[in-house]
Amino acid sequence: MLVNDLDFRDTIPDAVTLPQLFKNNGWYTAREGKIFHMGVPSETKLNLFQDAPSWNHSVSPGGPEGRSTPQGGANGRGGTRDMPWIRTETGEGQSDSNAAERALTLLEQRGKDPFFLAVGFVRPHVPFVAPGRFFDLYPLDKIPLPKNPPGDLDDVPAAHTSVVPSWWHHMSARNGGVPINEREIREARRGYYASTSFMDEQLGRVLNGLDKMGLAGNTIIVFWGDHGWSLGEHTHWHKKNLFEEVARVPLIFAAPGYSGNGKPSRALAELVDIYPTLSQLCNLRAPEELDGDSLVPLLNDPSGSLKEAAFTQVSVEGIRGLSVRTTRYRYTTWKGKGDGEELYDHREDPDEFRNLAGVQSASTVLNRHRRIAESYGLKRVFGP
Repeated sequence: MLVNDLDFRDTIPDAVTLPQLFKNNGWYTAREGKIFHMGVPSETKLNLFQDAPSWNHSVSPGGPEGRSTPQGGANGRGGTRDMPWIRTETGEGQSDSNAAERALTLLEQRGKDPFFLAVGFVRPHVPFVAPGRFFDLYPLDKIPLPKNPPGDLDDVPAAHTSVVPSWWHHMSARNGGVPINEREIREARRGYYASTSFMDEQLGRVLNGLDKMGLAGNTIIVFWGDHGWSLGEHTHWHKKNLFEEVARVPLIFAAPGYSGNGKPSRALAELVDIYPTLSQLCNLRAPEELDGDSLVPLLNDPSGSLKEAAFTQVSVEGIRGLSVRTTRYRYTTWKGKGDGEELYDHREDPDEFRNLAGVQSASTVLNRHRRIAESYGLKRVFGP
């Protein structure tokens, strides 16, 4: 399923979700905030798609941000699908502060029994909402501009830049052919930074609560984001591309008793690894058909490696792309509205400005990554 506006039960009705596995084994499962998609950004209070079989307690606390008038970033230049930001007086009453507050209440009520608590923070999703003090952390004249060399997109397949084309070229297609200017770029980036910092504070409230309640020493904590975000890199904004900025996400595990706690790992990992990892850590039998691998070996030895590649894919209006990230390279293959390939060497070109797919000296590396993509199953991505 490559969209977020369908109920997965319509196609795989017997699936056992991660929280459902815990619920089926006697744990109290609770959701506060956005876990499955719910119509964000316009709606943060619906229980749409939140999958009742997964939870004993399921709440979308909501907040006013989706219906608030942007103070900047939209300016009549494409509406709320641009980079709207909202500077508030306080954080009270927003979706994320509500979710944190309710999560703390649940911990106080249920923390003595086995629990699975999913706290879904909306930010930094647009609109970028945060109290003014978080905007003040990032003076506008100190916000860096994205660095894009001339001709950066000349060697990028047309299919890549055809995925929501109005998000490319600094959104010029949304604004009568005029790209957003340097001040608007800085304002948008500051909004993202401010709303991320606001979300970080809410996360900190929950973690501090675990400490104060004496629960931290016996609680596994996982923090992750569902996708990255372009802030003008490659002249692109939003999500739905297959460059590193969008494909890479934070993923942090803290598991009591493991020697790797607090240490970074450069090993490749994927979000599909969360399910098998948590099930192993809690001695629960996961469904056999799961994709992903348990990351428990990395919790013991963060310097190790686990898998050859991590995969990311996108499908929008007949355009499909599959990206393969190995330790050194990113390879991407495209079908629809301009087929093509991309290959970037992260040792020499970490910002992915030079596509090596057409360079003869890189042919061996290219072929190896083609084989990895084939092993993943190109037919299930691109069809017959």
